[in-house]
Amino acid sequence: MMYKSPIQGWRQYQSRYCLQGVVCKSCKKPFYPQKYLCSCGSTEFDECKFKGTGTLFSFTNITSPSAELKDAPTYCIGLIKLDDGPMIMAQLADVKIEDLKIGMPLKSVFRKFYSNNDDGIVEYGLKFVPKDF
Repeated sequence: MMYKSPIQGWRQYQSRYCLQGVVCKSCKKPFYPQKYLCSCGSTEFDECKFKGTGTLFSFTNITSPSAELKDAPTYCIGLIKLDDGPMIMAQLADVKIEDLKIGMPLKSVFRKFYSNNDDGIVEYGLKFVPKDF
């Protein structure tokens, strides 16, 4: 996601860089990113910071990246079932597609996504790598 100003990116700091989501006060269902209405109908949530570990549920190789990711001609993304929360989608790093296996343990790492050459802003965020990496 490309922000128009550093302030917009900063407002998303906790959820984007720290895997902070919410847990429904009524049914205890976790959400990432934050939701405002649970499937049980509740609108009351507690903040929750997820540990950042999980297992690979599914994955694919991207061979036609967006303009922001033009420096990475191919990369993998995966659906990760967090150990203590929901399923999320994230970029996979430090691994080749032929080494990926459904069910493999993963951990989150803080990495560079891309740099905006027009104004020099560098976007960082969480990617996932094999847990034993």
